[in-house]
Amino acid sequence: MKHILLATIGASPQVLTETLYALHQSGKPFPDEVFVITTGGARQKLVNGLFRDGHLQALKDEYQLPEFCFDEQHIWLIEDKYGQQLEDTQSPEEQEAAADFIIRQVFRLTQDANCAIHASLAGGRKTMTFYFGYAMSLLGRAQDTLSHVFVDEPYEFVRDFWYPTIDTRWVAGQFGQCEVDTKNAQVRLVEIPFVRMRESVSPTLIDSMSSHSFSQIVALINETHRGELSVRLDKSRRTIGVKENNIALTPKEFAFYLWLHSKGKQGIIVDRDFSEQEQHSRDFLRIYAVLAKDPRVFNTFDTSYEAFSAGGNVRLRGMEKEFIQTVRSTINQKLTSQLPAQTARNIEISAYSERTQHRYALALFNHPVAVTLLP
Repeated sequence: MKHILLATIGASPQVLTETLYALHQSGKPFPDEVFVITTGGARQKLVNGLFRDGHLQALKDEYQLPEFCFDEQHIWLIEDKYGQQLEDTQSPEEQEAAADFIIRQVFRLTQDANCAIHASLAGGRKTMTFYFGYAMSLLGRAQDTLSHVFVDEPYEFVRDFWYPTIDTRWVAGQFGQCEVDTKNAQVRLVEIPFVRMRESVSPTLIDSMSSHSFSQIVALINETHRGELSVRLDKSRRTIGVKENNIALTPKEFAFYLWLHSKGKQGIIVDRDFSEQEQHSRDFLRIYAVLAKDPRVFNTFDTSYEAFSAGGNVRLRGMEKEFIQTVRSTINQKLTSQLPAQTARNIEISAYSERTQHRYALALFNHPVAVTLLP
């Protein structure tokens, strides 16, 4: 299995050499590849310290570290939604962009089942490390680990301390005052236990994280757990809206969802006589005809838009069980692909077996869901 070290780095690039040193000394799996998430403002200091000034190579030579892949291409600069690199992450908009960027990078790496991620939270702004830790909690797998690296207090914020050296090496201490011997420094790697929530989140939602924002994901999960779900049924857009998510349906699917909504908690009972009751077809087409005129839908019930709209007692074919099952399946798939598992379950089209018959109803009638019908 391939081992990857992923770290957030801010104004102290020494965190990376300290982490590599601590991993090597601890006997834990050493990374085959290293990636760093940072900002444009911190990049040059990172590149200068590790590559130009040679501190990374010095660590490799002094401790005979195993070979690993890491160069400037492995430094990922945080970007906003327009692809612009951020110099820092101070404003609310920059913080939001950082959260989105971090979760998408973690998502990308965790898609490979044959790699194990060691996530180091030691560097970067506190909010960056929080977003990083949360992304690992949301996406982390059994083989992934989370850690923080600690350095003895006299060596914190020491510009020329990059790792404990084998031989004595005196450097200026904190804020340039006094001197400290880098040989005497203690660097400790502490593994952080974390809750792995990946298995409790719908796989389809996991797959959609490359396009969802961090705030969207959090809002959906929190709303579901609080039981405060608000759903918008937008007729003009033919969408089911939950928070920032708008699940687009075809006119047929949206009309079907509205039709079932009109049936209330009891829904419909499909028995062997159901397809002979043309009133179901009539009620469904009344809703559909307001949304669209697709002749294929009307033909399903042996009529046309013109004939049905003309009124009168036009004969209709009854609604078939296969029609219900197909439309239900398609709608539920769209919900589960774009919403957390529990949220989707709360508003899906449920099916219940009752002896020789089946009942279909909207699950939202059995949960604390507020529905708003939009024209």
